[in-house]
Amino acid sequence: MFPIHRCRRLRRNETIRRMVRQTTISPDDFIYPMFVTHGKGIRKEISSMPGCYQESIDELIKNAKEVYSLGIPSVILFGIPEHKDEMGSSAYDDNGIVQNAIKAIKDSIPELYVITDVCMCEYTSHGHCGFIDKGEVDNDKTLSLLAMEAVSHAKAGADMVAPSDMMDGRVGAIRAAMDREGFSNVPIMSYAAKYASAFYGPFREAAESTPQFGDRRSYQMDPANRREALKEVALDIEEGADIVMVKPALSYLDVISDIKSSFAVPVAAYNVSGEYSLIKAAGKLGWIDEDRIMMEILISIKRAGADLILTYFAKDAAKILND
Repeated sequence: MFPIHRCRRLRRNETIRRMVRQTTISPDDFIYPMFVTHGKGIRKEISSMPGCYQESIDELIKNAKEVYSLGIPSVILFGIPEHKDEMGSSAYDDNGIVQNAIKAIKDSIPELYVITDVCMCEYTSHGHCGFIDKGEVDNDKTLSLLAMEAVSHAKAGADMVAPSDMMDGRVGAIRAAMDREGFSNVPIMSYAAKYASAFYGPFREAAESTPQFGDRRSYQMDPANRREALKEVALDIEEGADIVMVKPALSYLDVISDIKSSFAVPVAAYNVSGEYSLIKAAGKLGWIDEDRIMMEILISIKRAGADLILTYFAKDAAKILND
């Protein structure tokens, strides 16, 4: 009881606060999302995501070298194809934009760990995450397309594939296809609990993936559901997921915590575009201390249980942590 117990004793200065700190982050925790497009010399800033760019492969390599120099071990690639069609054929083209970007990164920075987003939405003319039949996404017909995309990424040299489509059974289909093709050592990071969130808005500008009709609520999770996330994660682990992801992060810290305490696999969390843009906008207006808010958010995601954090803040945060 007070005055014997004084919690403030261990808060008196930065040294003791650092010594007893219960949650820490480092650049090793980060995965940096990158958007690759066709052309040369292209570095187009995404208007709703200041500091993030659509980049041609030559510019992407320059950026990836900076990422690696900051101690960030990994990037995840999203492709903006030259051609879109109903079947999203550019997604599984061995000469596609992501496939060529993988090869270029591995040639230039072989130590950088390359993860690829496996989905159809950037590549389809309708903007949905799978094959459309009678106005709806056909789950089972989409699985073979996702499997082909994952295999094409592995052939190009991807270190890990990350299916984000939320089709039932896609992890198992991808695992089986990659094992058949000799890629049994390539892990899968599943977007296991991906919610139908309004926080994705800026990303859809970045990836040019806005649905041309309807929305994605028939396959992404209802934001009101917590226990359902545990079921999704359990099924993906049974199908062969090596890492499971919660997306978005900030509004779903309880879900991250639940999954971390329930499963013995690494947990990733995606600090998504809307979360990033809110902070950038408020910082630009001078309403907040942008750096402190950024670090507090990243700490909260790690404290909730995330082992890995996909974040557009990765470079900014790494510079602070390396200082």
